[in-house]
Amino acid sequence: ANLIAATANSGMGALYAPGTDKDVGNEKTRVKPEFFQQPEKVRELAMAFNKEANELAKVAATGDVEAIKAQFGKTGGTCKGCHDAFRKD
Repeated sequence: ANLIAATANSGMGALYAPGTDKDVGNEKTRVKPEFFQQPEKVRELAMAFNKEANELAKVAATGDVEAIKAQFGKTGGTCKGCHDAFRKD
């Protein structure tokens, strides 16, 4: 849970600089062009991931397994939301 929260708080948006929407050599980008065309939607999804990941770390610290499972599902849903919208298969 702490690793997920650390990832959410890492500034990972910097990984998606101009040009990362293009293939480089044999490496194919997995980012859909829409990612760069819809910055407000990307921001909304990133903020949701950040919120839920930080909440997961808090819930995990309680040791309540059922609460952790529930929050993990919410956190995973934020990952899926972004991947579904902006990641190529």
